[in-house]
Amino acid sequence: MSSEAEAYGQETTARVDAEVTLATTPVAEVADIVAELENALISFRRDIHAHPELSWREKRTTATIASQLREVGLEPQLLPETTGCYVDIGPADAPIAAAFRGDIDALPITETTGLDYASQNAGVAHACGHDLHTTVMLGLAWTLQRVHTQASSVTGSGGLDSRIRIIFQPAEEHFPGGAQEVVRQGLLRGVPRIFALHADPKLTVGCVGTRIGPITSASDLVQVEVSGRGGHTSRPHLTEDVIGALGHIATSVPAILARRIDVRSGVALVWGHISAGNAANAIPASGALHGTMRILDADAWKEAGGVLADVVEQAAAAYGVSVALDHVRGVPPVVNDEGATGIIDRAVKRALGESGLTLAEQSMGGEDFGWMTQEVPGSMFRLGTMTPGGEVYDLHRGDYIPDERAIAVGVRVMTEVARACLSANA
Repeated sequence: MSSEAEAYGQETTARVDAEVTLATTPVAEVADIVAELENALISFRRDIHAHPELSWREKRTTATIASQLREVGLEPQLLPETTGCYVDIGPADAPIAAAFRGDIDALPITETTGLDYASQNAGVAHACGHDLHTTVMLGLAWTLQRVHTQASSVTGSGGLDSRIRIIFQPAEEHFPGGAQEVVRQGLLRGVPRIFALHADPKLTVGCVGTRIGPITSASDLVQVEVSGRGGHTSRPHLTEDVIGALGHIATSVPAILARRIDVRSGVALVWGHISAGNAANAIPASGALHGTMRILDADAWKEAGGVLADVVEQAAAAYGVSVALDHVRGVPPVVNDEGATGIIDRAVKRALGESGLTLAEQSMGGEDFGWMTQEVPGSMFRLGTMTPGGEVYDLHRGDYIPDERAIAVGVRVMTEVARACLSANA
């Protein structure tokens, strides 16, 4: 064999060995790495928890994430014109094996936990667990970089043949969601599959919930404005009954909608606000209804707008009022791909054992990760954050306190998912 061919063979062997080293690193070794990083991850989480930022304003959060990524030798890329960033682990010219998404924004809610690291920003809090999501994704980056570096130092090669992309997404809590901006900027181009997680305060820490198919609902804003001739209540025949129309729309439209759209789609129109009039003896000239429409089926969601407009118009017609419908498309349902969900299931069993896996409930809550699963196959799992025997919280509450041990659980599971995707792409 020529010296040139021999050198090529040695280089190829080193590259393959590095790939195998990363893909087959013992689960116990990954667990040890995560355990080493756990305290630093908790400190990071508490820092961004104390400094929450609303959608599209996550400047400090973005800068802190980027700084932490650079400290381990990674090169994060800031999203142009917005907040948020992403980082690729692996050769820049290599194909992407999988992408992972963590949302970074907080809610306009006052924190009431009384924790030492409670929000320092009045009226803003991480009451949905996004600080946990962000921390898990940072932990994934740190862990993969550690394993990648170790593999490279052993073989002297570049290590990976493919890339893992981790996206720190802004504005999940803002309709129609920062995920649309991520898609628009092309971050999912060439991505074969994408993964995400969501904190679940009803699942015990150490437990992960998965589900094939819709795991969250589409969520739209619906506003109905009704107008007519106002007047004195002693002469109703000279007016249009705005309040009667609003009441009829409020009660009949949700019921009719549920009969006009396939019942299997899980459509639910719920009103949260109704207003009209100021005086007991005056018939108002206008009034309004505000609510949300949620649907589990993606195809039904696409058709629901036309059906809703028709039903609202028919309900108002009997009262002779003018009606204006403002239907704001929010987010589509998150539909978990069977193959991607299978990867998570196997990863959970490797990282946590059979007892760590459970069936996740469907949620009627909205999640803009649905925009991403419309683009590429993907899956979101539920990460248990409830302390065994502890208080049961709910999301979007100012007193929500997740068990921070969930961070290490999430990192271990996501690392196993990433390694499975890298192995499949090798």
